Amino acid sequence: MAFDRRTFQTRTLTAIVFVAAMLVGLLWNQWSFIILFTLIHFGCWYEFIQLLKKTDPPGYKLKSLLGLFYITLPIVLMIVIRTGNPDGLADNYLKIIPCGIVFSIWINDTMAYIVGSFIGKTPLSKVSPKKTREGTLGGIILCVIVISFVGYLTKFYSLTDWIFISLLCGVFGTLGDLLESKLKRMANVKDSGSLMPGHGGFLDRFDSLLVAIPFVFVYYFLFIR
Repeated sequence: MAFDRRTFQTRTLTAIVFVAAMLVGLLWNQWSFIILFTLIHFGCWYEFIQLLKKTDPPGYKLKSLLGLFYITLPIVLMIVIRTGNPDGLADNYLKIIPCGIVFSIWINDTMAYIVGSFIGKTPLSKVSPKKTREGTLGGIILCVIVISFVGYLTKFYSLTDWIFISLLCGVFGTLGDLLESKLKRMANVKDSGSLMPGHGGFLDRFDSLLVAIPFVFVYYFLFIR
């Protein structure tokens, strides 16, 4: 495929803007975090409804109730992690787990793509033919290594905590990606929306995050909080 300079520039600029907006929302304060994830919540809901309308026009309203578990619950749990403060912790301390979740998802996706590009041979699933078992496993392993190493250096939480958090994000984030790919396949669309030119919509960007959050929250509630 010939290199398209204009497409590359568009994708790069969009990615920079996206990462910058995410970092501001994640790191500024609690209100910026709530605003960021409120926007993500409603953006994902809108695209979820549009996909359901394409897959089952007569019954999409009833099926849309699944969005309470698929979208609303994870967003609420993420906000609870960020804003719940039973021990009077400093605000900077409360940012760590949400950032760890988001960065784990980003690293897993990036490493899975890179590893899959070089050594990927075995398709992971018919739902997403471009994903390979080698890339998926490589992404999860490298995600755990990177996040655990950085977490250990920062001294926030234990090495064991970071191993489990990154592992949960890698495994269930991948399942979230496959779930959204299945929804798009059923709706016969390439992207869930057009939020980011060249990168897709809200669900395309946050599908992994939505499925990973509840599992990380359970670990957080049982072993950290």
